[in-house]
Amino acid sequence: MRSISDWNEIPAFEDETKEADYWHMTQLDAGLMNASIHQPDSRESTTITLRFDPRLLARIKRIARSRFLNYQSMMKQWLSERLETEVKK
Repeated sequence: MRSISDWNEIPAFEDETKEADYWHMTQLDAGLMNASIHQPDSRESTTITLRFDPRLLARIKRIARSRFLNYQSMMKQWLSERLETEVKK
């Protein structure tokens, strides 16, 4: 069985049959697999301070409560979605 040690060694496949044949005879190197595993940092997030108008924050909290979400988590989700939209432009 052939072993690959770099992601660039994987060819583009014309169809699923050829891809299945390739993977039947090929395996990923253990080092490549281990390097691909996400190793989280000891701290996944950074604390920041934002100042909001109290009325705006109250509206955000009200929306979050109606969705049974933590308002900070909802705001992070909104920011993440907007960031993806901006990156795609």
